[in-house]
Amino acid sequence: MMSDNNVKRVLECIINTSNNNITVTDEKGFILFTNPNHWWIYGIEPEHYLGKSVYQLETEGILSPSISAMVLKEKTPIQIMQQTKTGKIVMSTAYPIFDDDGELIRVVSYAQDQTEIRNLQDQYGQLEKKIQEYQSEVEELREQEELIYRSKEMRQIAKTIHRVSKTDATVMLLGESGVGKSVFARRLHNQSYRSKEPFIEVNCSTIPESLFESEMFGYEAGSFTGAQKQGKQGLIEQADNGTLFLDEIGELPLDMQVKLLNVLQEKTFKRVGGKKEHKIDFRLVTATNQNLEEMVEKGTFRLDLYYRLNVIPIQIPPLRERKEDIAILINHNLEIINKKYKSDKKLHPSTYEMLIQHKWSGNVRELENLIERLILTSEDSIIFPGFLPSHFHGQESLEKIDDTLMIDNMMVDDSDLNTALEQVEKWMLMKASKQCKSTYEMAKFLGISQPSVVRKMKKYKDHLPIK
Repeated sequence: MMSDNNVKRVLECIINTSNNNITVTDEKGFILFTNPNHWWIYGIEPEHYLGKSVYQLETEGILSPSISAMVLKEKTPIQIMQQTKTGKIVMSTAYPIFDDDGELIRVVSYAQDQTEIRNLQDQYGQLEKKIQEYQSEVEELREQEELIYRSKEMRQIAKTIHRVSKTDATVMLLGESGVGKSVFARRLHNQSYRSKEPFIEVNCSTIPESLFESEMFGYEAGSFTGAQKQGKQGLIEQADNGTLFLDEIGELPLDMQVKLLNVLQEKTFKRVGGKKEHKIDFRLVTATNQNLEEMVEKGTFRLDLYYRLNVIPIQIPPLRERKEDIAILINHNLEIINKKYKSDKKLHPSTYEMLIQHKWSGNVRELENLIERLILTSEDSIIFPGFLPSHFHGQESLEKIDDTLMIDNMMVDDSDLNTALEQVEKWMLMKASKQCKSTYEMAKFLGISQPSVVRKMKKYKDHLPIK
């Protein structure tokens, strides 16, 4: 059997060679054994703790708080997190030791420096936050690919769509033809919990009235002459658990309005020629470019259905009322269509300006179609105003154009052809210098060689604000 001195030596060896930071105190809190590595995390040297009690070290603020003092008071194992004067985060665990009579005689405590782990946790938390931010940005970019906009009106509509997408409330999208109602409807579906389920789009103006019921509700086998033998699933049934988008809802026949209202109220339907009630669950989104309130007054649209549909109306403004969106849409479509047809065509500044000022009665759809038409039909790399359809040039015919041509507020007198050509040349150089970063880009923009650009800039250096 070892002597007390030998036991003490073994205990000191275990403590000093341990990878853990260990401290043993007596029943009064005085430090009996400890390894020096324990205290560097508290920022003190051996002379500061040898022979001292944990109560004194607690008073000095070195231990904040002292876990050994807590165990001496509570007489039970305790685990706490400490923050040291040196800024370290320490996880301390302490256990009481009792003699045969149940008296507390020693406290053994362990301290683990958690600073690096805590820093890693903080870094991980920040990284997660960054990832979430990036995901939000990526999602926003994806959404921007579907809906290109810059105006605050469209941003507000996008926010509203995002909020209501989390519900099953019926949404009615209002606006002129071509403003993007169907794109917003799909976006609403994609942001909803139904996004993995079908999105069924129905244009009410394209289905003949005689076929409307069978198309919408489907039919049982043998319901009518020409019907499929196995019957057919209707569009409403196809939208089960998903989203049913009824575009041009104002074109819905009156008898179908009654049946749609019944479906919305009862959540059931019958196929044509069938007797069985089918339960149905879908989110309804509608769109129209008509004034349904006026249609209600005229008796061509049911008031009760109107109230059912007009839960969350969202008015999408026409393109001419959000001109800041026109520029970004032009650039986006130029890029997309150039890529589609492997071309590299650009708009002349005057063409660009005319597109910005255009009324766009067909809205986004008209703009997209026109850009594609211009890229496919123009032979030059620069699309000049002359390539635009005639209605872009105003109502006056070419014969009635004055002797003076206005180009970006610059008056060009065509009585002297050479003078007029020089004025246009200077104007085009000025435009190119604003659009391009180098003479090589200007040459590409103007469709001439780079030396020609340099030569012409020297020619007009005293007349142009070109550096």
